[in-house]
Amino acid sequence: MSRATVLLTLGALSYLSLYPVTAAGPVSVERTLYLMGTRATLAVESTDRAAAVRQLERMVRSLERTEATLSTWRHDSELSRLNRHPVGEPFQLGPEVCDLWPTLTRWHRATAGAFDPGVGALIDVWGLREDGRRPAADRLAAAWAVTGLGHFEADLDPDACQVTRLVDATLDAGAFGKGEALRRLQMDLGGDAVWRVDLGGQVAVSGMTPSSGRWPVDVAHPARRYEVAMGLVLATGSLATSGASERTLEVDGESITHILDPRTGHTLYRRTSVTVWHDDPLAADILSTALYVLGPDTGMRFAESHGLAALFLVPPHASESMALSVRPSQAFADRFPVRVGPGRPTGP
Repeated sequence: MSRATVLLTLGALSYLSLYPVTAAGPVSVERTLYLMGTRATLAVESTDRAAAVRQLERMVRSLERTEATLSTWRHDSELSRLNRHPVGEPFQLGPEVCDLWPTLTRWHRATAGAFDPGVGALIDVWGLREDGRRPAADRLAAAWAVTGLGHFEADLDPDACQVTRLVDATLDAGAFGKGEALRRLQMDLGGDAVWRVDLGGQVAVSGMTPSSGRWPVDVAHPARRYEVAMGLVLATGSLATSGASERTLEVDGESITHILDPRTGHTLYRRTSVTVWHDDPLAADILSTALYVLGPDTGMRFAESHGLAALFLVPPHASESMALSVRPSQAFADRFPVRVGPGRPTGP
């Protein structure tokens, strides 16, 4: 029995109809469960409640298929099997990961290594899947030596589609798994359905809602995760947010986060958050991580030079009473009227 199946026994989280079943107008049906290492909330709007429920089932199955492929928590996933495969021996990729691989390498090069999924050894040495630890210098150096996508050699010829680990490097989907799950969901459902998915920090939508037209999305305060800093409305695409408040561990009186800088081997603790909008949820996921790693100044220059819709939120250091610094790229400001606070401005 999967974690998703167990959690769905919680009746309050199974299906929530926001309108009476007999209503003649639009029906909104929602489902919450645990997927991709986070709490996932799925919503469908339709004029037919039964059809909306069937749509939710298709969505859950799609997300579960991606989790079964990319999860490093699951021993039998494709990514886990690749990470255990003998060094120097080619590993046969399935068609979906084969199609994904060029996108990972392209963004790895474009961000000069700020995005790098080959960080499994660093995640282990810092204990980021546990309670956290501060590794000894020699252990950190050894982990960093086997970190990086460059330690994987790929032959993506359709007849071969193989990847070889050149050293004992391992991949982690933390910086791209949610985006890939949402991208596959878009492809599985096509453009006709009206839905919204929130995968714990990343939201994707499809279609204009019959009830209100656009989907509301809250952006969390960068230092206080459960406080809304800004309200946006989303008509298309995906918004992904990266920040230290998502998961911070205290080790020896100091804060370490789940976000690593692959270029240095160290974790990054910044009070800043970055939100990226992109038509492609995979790109939004990758870029929110990469821009967080680059930091507000370098990250903003990267966003502007690539025409990316990115928003940095920077809390004040001197006084909590000071205003939150809101730094949108030009593409983000063009797409979203930016206003701080829980109110939701009109969006595109």
